[in-house]
Amino acid sequence: MNTETRPTPVPADTGAAGGSRRGWPAAGTAATLLALSGVLVWGAGEWAAQSELDNQRDNLRRSGEVQTLALRGVATRYSFLPLTAAQQPLVASLLKAPDSEPDRTAANRYLETVNTHAGSDVLYVMDTSGRTLASSNWQSPRSFVHQNYGNRPYFIDALAGQVGRFFGVGKTTGEPGLFASAPVRDGDRIIGVVAVKVDMQPIVATWSQLRDPVFVTDELGIVFLGSVSQWLYKTTRPLPAAEVQRVRDEEQYGSQWTPVAVPWALRKQGDMQGHELVLPTGGTSYLALNEALPDLGWTLTLTADSRAVALARQQAWALASLVSGLMVLAALYWRLRERHLQENRRARIVLEQRVQERTQALQQAQAFRQSMEDALLVGMRARDLEGRIVYVNAAMCDMVGYRADQLVGQLPPYPYWHPDDLDRHWQENDMALAGQVTAQGLESRLRHRDGHEVYAMVYTARLIDGDHQHVGWMSSVVDITAQKRAEEQQQQREAQLQRVQRVITVGEMASTLAHELNQPLAALVNYAAAARALAAQGRNDLLADSLAALSDQALRAADIVGRIRRWVRKQPQTREPCDLNAVVDQSLALLLRAEARRHGIAVQLDLAAGPLCVHADRVLLEQVVLNLGLNALQAMQGGDAADGNPAPTTSSAAAPQPQPPELLLRTRTDVGHALLEVLDRGPGLPPEIATRLFEPFFTTRAEGLGLGLNICRSIVESMGGELLASNRDGGGAVFLIRLPEAP
Repeated sequence: MNTETRPTPVPADTGAAGGSRRGWPAAGTAATLLALSGVLVWGAGEWAAQSELDNQRDNLRRSGEVQTLALRGVATRYSFLPLTAAQQPLVASLLKAPDSEPDRTAANRYLETVNTHAGSDVLYVMDTSGRTLASSNWQSPRSFVHQNYGNRPYFIDALAGQVGRFFGVGKTTGEPGLFASAPVRDGDRIIGVVAVKVDMQPIVATWSQLRDPVFVTDELGIVFLGSVSQWLYKTTRPLPAAEVQRVRDEEQYGSQWTPVAVPWALRKQGDMQGHELVLPTGGTSYLALNEALPDLGWTLTLTADSRAVALARQQAWALASLVSGLMVLAALYWRLRERHLQENRRARIVLEQRVQERTQALQQAQAFRQSMEDALLVGMRARDLEGRIVYVNAAMCDMVGYRADQLVGQLPPYPYWHPDDLDRHWQENDMALAGQVTAQGLESRLRHRDGHEVYAMVYTARLIDGDHQHVGWMSSVVDITAQKRAEEQQQQREAQLQRVQRVITVGEMASTLAHELNQPLAALVNYAAAARALAAQGRNDLLADSLAALSDQALRAADIVGRIRRWVRKQPQTREPCDLNAVVDQSLALLLRAEARRHGIAVQLDLAAGPLCVHADRVLLEQVVLNLGLNALQAMQGGDAADGNPAPTTSSAAAPQPQPPELLLRTRTDVGHALLEVLDRGPGLPPEIATRLFEPFFTTRAEGLGLGLNICRSIVESMGGELLASNRDGGGAVFLIRLPEAP
């Protein structure tokens, strides 16, 4: 600013006073110039400082948008995993049968596969108490299996039917991460929780490359994520005792966490946006700008070194102070400013590249999720609350033969509904839209576009959006057409097998009848001969006894025939209370004692002191005991075993000392059951024969059919019992009949 002041002409005779008056304008101008220079210097400094401050705020604001996008991307990238895994039938099966090892192993492998493909840290399933039943790291030394996370907020939220999200230090690994969860439902009942842990360290590693600190605080003002590790888990404001106790109870930042204040203070910068972050050591200060993430409950804070502002102010003061070199200094200042702006532009370009990379990563994640859904063999169908189809995956399209664009937007009736089952389809659709769904699913018959029938199991669950709002229904459609056809073929094979078995059983029944009726018929002949002899002698008193015995044997033969016919035809059995001790006595009286005496084998009895009452068909049970006793007698003859029993085998081991042959019949009780044991001193049961002992048509006798023991076991099982076989200590075999004891 060039101002020329011309002195006013004065008379020549003006004295010293006049000279003094001529100096005032120059002095005033100099003072004015000095004042203006001071104002310009001060103004230039403040303008430069404010400009640099605005520039920093602008950069922080842009960086905040990028970092916020990155945080939300990491926080929500894997939120679909718990929802997807919660609909997996393997997970529901494990939660319904937590002690089932096959279900646990299947769930572990499924979670491990999904977690590996998704790229998350850990994916795991908990029951309603918070105990982990299955986890993707089930084979790791730091596995989550059997760990309890019942005090974690994400578990509590999911158990309440909500989608949980929580950041904290891992109780098992001690490593921080973001936890997201979703409930597993069985109808309207929540039976467990699926959670995923996401590692946030990659984004922290990105912040560590920045020049100035970046950190995130939770709703309590605790720093839990940031580029300065010394600030982690420290508080930015005093916390009430209740909040401190809650954090400790939840073990959010470790079991030993205590509130410690951060080593800096925040100062409000008047009415301007942002704060000043001041470190007590060294007097370093930063411009701090907060970016709220209300959906996550977090606050992102980015900082910029305030020394750049002070430097700009000092540079402006220096430039403005050099009045003589104003233009040079101004040019230098603008050059420096342009350089700084160029650096900002380069930084902005780098930042935009990072944003582009993050966007590409999100797109790749979306493509991966789409590929995973398309690779599923289970059809997925999403509908809104009105029943309109809003999404189908590739498996669903292949199942019904329609493209996705032909199905999306369709309202009931859907084109793949079977025309013969329209009423049922409408009923199932109305039940699903009304929320009346079951975890067991519904079997449905569909019509493929080419006309063939498709059988499917449909499992429907609520579709919840990110705001925890019910927006529709998600259905998993499993194709069971092959299973249905296999079941039909199996039923046909079983029917054919039953016909073959009936034919074989008729032959066996004929053999059994001949065997069982031999004794009554022989007795009939003997009693008839005795009756004729007594009649010829005129001994009428003994004649009446012989005729009565003859009649009893005839009735017994008829009873045997009738009961075997009813058993073969699978008709209801004639059960009655009978004593096992009496069954043993009757079997001995019928044939066993005579056969044992004929073979020279001793018969031993070890019967319970009192009656052992069971509900059974007495005649068939006697025949079972008789058959087992005859098998035991034949096994002790040194030749082939009876039908269904093994022949003696040689072994490289030293043979035990032979025991004298004996047939032992023993009865006893065992916790509500009556036991009848048939023990012999035969060759015993070699392992290769014991495993096939009760198989139909398996026999070691040339004249046997291999159905004796199979029929005996069927008779015992029809009475609610079981027939077992094992080796006897000291040599021989033991056949055990176990029947429920009658009250």
